[in-house]
Amino acid sequence: MTLHSLPPFHPRRHAIERPDDVAYRISTDPDAVTFGQLEARANQAAHTFRQLGLERGDHIVILMENRREFLEICFAADRTGLYYTTASTHLTDDEIHYIIMDCGASLVLVSDTLVERIGADADQMPKSCPIMIIGRGRDLLPSFSEIASTALTTPIPDESQGLDMLYSSGTTGRPKGVKWALPDQPVGSSSMLIELLSGLFGYGVGTHYLCTAPLYHAAPLRHTMVTIRTGGSAVIMPKFDAESALALIDAEQVTHSQWVPTMFVRLLKLPDCVRQRYSLKSMTMAVHAAAPCPIDVKHRMIEWWGPIIHEYYAGTENNGFTALTTSEWLHHAGSVGKAKLGVIHICDETGAELPTGEEGEVYFENGHQFEYHNDPVKTASSRNARGWTTLGDIGRLDSEGFLYLTDRKSFVIISGGVNIYPQEVENLLLQHDAVLDAAVIGIPNDEFGEEVKAVVQLVDGREPNETLSKELVAFCRAKLSAYKCPRSIDFRAEFPRSPTGKLLKRKIRDEYRLAQFAR
Repeated sequence: MTLHSLPPFHPRRHAIERPDDVAYRISTDPDAVTFGQLEARANQAAHTFRQLGLERGDHIVILMENRREFLEICFAADRTGLYYTTASTHLTDDEIHYIIMDCGASLVLVSDTLVERIGADADQMPKSCPIMIIGRGRDLLPSFSEIASTALTTPIPDESQGLDMLYSSGTTGRPKGVKWALPDQPVGSSSMLIELLSGLFGYGVGTHYLCTAPLYHAAPLRHTMVTIRTGGSAVIMPKFDAESALALIDAEQVTHSQWVPTMFVRLLKLPDCVRQRYSLKSMTMAVHAAAPCPIDVKHRMIEWWGPIIHEYYAGTENNGFTALTTSEWLHHAGSVGKAKLGVIHICDETGAELPTGEEGEVYFENGHQFEYHNDPVKTASSRNARGWTTLGDIGRLDSEGFLYLTDRKSFVIISGGVNIYPQEVENLLLQHDAVLDAAVIGIPNDEFGEEVKAVVQLVDGREPNETLSKELVAFCRAKLSAYKCPRSIDFRAEFPRSPTGKLLKRKIRDEYRLAQFAR
């Protein structure tokens, strides 16, 4: 296939035009991966997939930390017509095994540093699902890397567009695979995701993108791959560290970056002398999502970085998408933007659409269609009678169509028949100079059904005590109605969070529920 006959977003175009330009590198690895190397290694892996008998529509599972081979495998699956599931390295062994079985994996690829996480389950895998190692082989588990290194570097003759099939975070019950139909277009054709992300955030030739989070999550994986497909380059952190991120922006002349609000909090907690040590002049676009950002935190980030901060709201499902610029946010503080994909509707519990300004469940009309793999019940529950889809978030629209998220439906606290949205209280607690993180949950109350409990992680140098607890309650009562404020505060050294920084509030809530049940 010649350059002129290649679809516009096939990485092979860049390998032909500028093979020695950097496609990406892991920030701690001095050796970058060029477009030429990416093309050769992705082709070798694609040939190996075919030699192993994998066909269009088959599934593979990838269990790997941020390392060089991660994207080579994804780009190989992407041109082999495979569904590739990137599993979190922070899952339990049981959760990993569940995902492998649930998606019907035909192959499991595990990093040589993580093989112990899956070795115990090797005997339980069906014979049609081999486990292979990325890196050096172990015992009876062969090395995929060693086999692929001897394969052809030319394209396979039957290239076919693949897709990721990523698992939801599982805030209620087991996580579920978010599945889209495989496209019929040639590999590297334009897609909804490429057009949306490159159109909104300007990814393309000249982009130097900083990936601050694990590639096994939807946003880091998709934004990084779109950057490379459109001709940009990426630098990928093995693990987020606030000062290291600033140093990379300076050293790598980063133009685009992606964050979650917890990372902003970590950056703002750095001493002024550290924050001023690095130049951020190269950065023209800082994108954040994954969780609503506290208004005070975002104001402070805008004061520091200027009008380059863009926010969006979407899920792994991509059933809808909102976004807004810094200027728009300053006029609609707290909003996550206007619809860029789909039409937003706010509905009550009966499915009736609510007037502008009223809070209800957020639905998207005419968004991207998806299903939850092997779960028709959950798929059906994500749709209403009109076919609109929801992720279970609560929010409201203003008169200009800007969406404001209130909370997850599953975390709403109902006290005395009144709905309380924990996010509002959490955002306020984060403004206190002693608070590093906060989680607000509902705990049982004999009179009101539930009462508000705050669980707080303090900044270094502050000690938990009753005086501080009372101070935090008073801080909340000065800003919020009394019924919304915590009646008690607990302190803990750290919170359960995903590597992207998302608070795993379900785990905290479940701890308290189990403790109450055990009494």
